[in-house]
Amino acid sequence: MDPIYADYAASTPLDKRVLDAMMPYMTDVFYNAASSHSAGMQAQHAVIKSRIDIANLIGAKMNEIIFTSGATEAINLAILGAARAAQAQGGSGRTKVVTVMSEHAAVRDCADYCAEHGFDVAWLPVDAEGCVIMEAASQIIDDTTILVSVMAVNNETGVRQDLKTLSEMAHAHGALFMTDATQAFGKMAINVDELDVDLMTFSGHKIYGPKGVGALFARARKDRTCALEPLMFGGGQERGIRSGTLNVPGIVGLAAAASLSLTEHDTESVRIQSLRNRFEAAMLSLPDVRINGLGADRGYNISNVCFHGVEADLLLINLAHVACSKGSACSSAKPKPSPVLTAMGRSEADAHSSLRFSFGRFTTESDVDRLIHDVSQAHNHVRY
Repeated sequence: MDPIYADYAASTPLDKRVLDAMMPYMTDVFYNAASSHSAGMQAQHAVIKSRIDIANLIGAKMNEIIFTSGATEAINLAILGAARAAQAQGGSGRTKVVTVMSEHAAVRDCADYCAEHGFDVAWLPVDAEGCVIMEAASQIIDDTTILVSVMAVNNETGVRQDLKTLSEMAHAHGALFMTDATQAFGKMAINVDELDVDLMTFSGHKIYGPKGVGALFARARKDRTCALEPLMFGGGQERGIRSGTLNVPGIVGLAAAASLSLTEHDTESVRIQSLRNRFEAAMLSLPDVRINGLGADRGYNISNVCFHGVEADLLLINLAHVACSKGSACSSAKPKPSPVLTAMGRSEADAHSSLRFSFGRFTTESDVDRLIHDVSQAHNHVRY
């Protein structure tokens, strides 16, 4: 029997239509997009078209899209680049980086790095549903703030944050506002002007595109431009902010995947949410089970299930053919409870009893029926 894939929030399969769009640039049009000859111009044209397509999808300008190797690199470039640029300017009195306790590890680790290198770092708390506590944010964000970084959709719970309100707070104090949109891009309509974001990161492999490619939106307008110090130096590609030979097939794939995802969003989101809701209803019928973040505004594809009193590891042993994720992240040596769930006030025991299930384009009703059956059986076996 085929395995049940319920880990779309970790990575998605490459859509064949995306692969078809990429293939010419992995075979015949293999040229370096920085080359000045006519062959290189073919690759450069593909990059330009992809840049325009992606910019149009989010209401950005073409020159505001900086291609990277993925969201993690884009996050590092945004946070460290902005912090170092502020530090280099000097005299502004801006020394603080603000982010959220429930952010992805890429953001948290960047914030920790900033703290180790002379910046003030402040952490916004979240409530029991995982939403930023606005009263605390209004006190923490001040005139010393360089950057406020808030995830659009949480990767573990699917909880959406009120980006517009938080960006208004940041801008009221002259700070930049950034969002990690890795779990949102391609899954919801995002307009950088409507949300008034300055920096936004996303990745290809979360939306049925290739791994190893992503992008950073960095606002560059007359009224507000993000100053970023580059992390890498070389040929001066991407406005000198991100040097390196462009991944032309990956960039084409990112644009194709994004266009497909948003074109099909209306029908796809309804279908996937229906499957997710059916799964959650079945899980909630089990004893001592709850959905983390259930009371918040959530994306349509992620379900974080707490099996109270049952170790997630024991469940996974009995779900060898199910691909899902533990609710707690592990270091190489010592298991640690999920910072997302503990920030929401969950106990370490409940964090260790939580699993993330996520659904996507190729999830079928049969998949969900099998998943409900197998998880229910595993839960009853471990519990009793």
